[in-house]
Amino acid sequence: MDPLIKLLHNNSKLTPSELAQQLSTTAAEVEQRIADAEADGTILGYQAVVDRQKAGQRGVRALIEVRISPEADGGFDRMARRISRFDQVRDCFLMSGGYDLAVIVEAEDLLEVATFVSEKLSTIGGVLSTATRFQLKAYKESGFNVGATGDEQRLLVSP
Repeated sequence: MDPLIKLLHNNSKLTPSELAQQLSTTAAEVEQRIADAEADGTILGYQAVVDRQKAGQRGVRALIEVRISPEADGGFDRMARRISRFDQVRDCFLMSGGYDLAVIVEAEDLLEVATFVSEKLSTIGGVLSTATRFQLKAYKESGFNVGATGDEQRLLVSP
C-alpha cells in the first residue's frame, strides 16, 4: 500500500504538513497526491469511527449471509452491486466458504431488517437463501477498540 494512503487510512485527521513531515516531502506534494487519489477513486471518502453506544445510536446492525446464483455474463458482480445500492446496506463483500455475499445492514429496529430481507433482498431473482445474524455488542471496529477504558490488561503470551 502506498505510504501516504496507509497513513491516511490509519488517521485521516493528519494535516498535509504532518503527512509531508512523515513522508519527507512537501505539503503541496501531499495535497496533490491526495487530490489525485480522490479523483481516481483510490480514496472513496472519509468518516469517523464512532462508538455507537456512546453516541446514543440505538439502531441495529446485522450480518446477512447471502447465497446467490452467479449470472452467466456478470458472475457475482452485477448481483452484489445491485444489493449494495439499497440504503440499508452498509457493506457488501464477496466471500469464500458456505455463502457468497456478506451484507452488513443498519436499520432502526429488528422489524426494519426483517422487512428488508423479506421484501427486498429475498425477492431478487438469483438469491437462493439468506441467514441473518444480529450484532449484539462491538468490541473492535475499524481497528479501534470500542468501549475500552485503557486499564485492560494485555493477554499473557506463553512460550
